[in-house]
Amino acid sequence: MNQTIHLIYFSPTGTTRKTVTSIAQGLGTGKVVHHDLTRVREGIELALDEGIAVIGFPVYAGRVPELFLQRIERLQGAGVPVIIAAVYGNRAFEDALLEMADVCRAKGFSVSAAGAFIGEHSYATNSQPVALGRPDRDDLDRAVEFGTLASRAAADPSRHEPQVPGAFPYKERPPLGGAAPDTDEGLCTLCGACAEVCPTFVIEVGDAVRTNAAACIKCCACTRVCPAGARTMNHPSVAERRQMLVDNCSRRKEPEFFL
Repeated sequence: MNQTIHLIYFSPTGTTRKTVTSIAQGLGTGKVVHHDLTRVREGIELALDEGIAVIGFPVYAGRVPELFLQRIERLQGAGVPVIIAAVYGNRAFEDALLEMADVCRAKGFSVSAAGAFIGEHSYATNSQPVALGRPDRDDLDRAVEFGTLASRAAADPSRHEPQVPGAFPYKERPPLGGAAPDTDEGLCTLCGACAEVCPTFVIEVGDAVRTNAAACIKCCACTRVCPAGARTMNHPSVAERRQMLVDNCSRRKEPEFFL
């Protein structure tokens, strides 16, 4: 299929970006346009009337991140087919796919396919791994396969929209603020890498690193990029959650397609 492929995504740690890029490979030839909404202070203002859209996001507690919904508030699609990709940390995607499908329909898109993919959990560490290193090669190959299947679905006028799992009303959002990664001042070199990846712009680097924990979404992108290993997520609530994930969510899950 030779058409413009619009990749619209939120990807603090890069896992969603890898997934939607692989989906685009499966969609076939065509110009690929990236709309990366990870680090934008204003939402996207985009009205699509051609091509195909791929919307990708990480799952936060079974829901679409509220921040991402705010950033696509002015996105519209006049009958444009959309492929939805949710990336979750090997626990569960719950209502996230259904929520995004409902949002896309309200914006005028035609939902062609939806997929749930695995990415390294934001709380994962080397000592407490939860889907560490995912998406791996097999995951990305499956994403390409999904793109090929979704392309066929989008091109078939006789197909009905897929049955997307989830429940409505959606599950309640837990509060995200109040916890943030800590900085070990003995290791920190004040390089600023943490501030450069923060999707909520809550990290300031001066004579020390300061984080506004009230606005932190706990994506842990800053812990992934710190070259000195000075940023770690040690809050007691996160440590407890991390151990629960290790105990209950270590069995490998695989991507799921809804076509």
